[in-house]
Amino acid sequence: MNFGPWEAILILVIIILLFGGRKIPELAKGLGRSIREFSTSVKSEEE
Repeated sequence: MNFGPWEAILILVIIILLFGGRKIPELAKGLGRSIREFSTSVKSEEE
């Protein structure tokens, strides 16, 4: 399943409409923080 540029633009527009422009940086910070915590927990379990 390949996404083209029009699909990506459509998804971004829908996200902006749902959450508003001000909420997107907060969502991105939360997502980045959760990915970072997940990767550190996976690394600690490997050791």
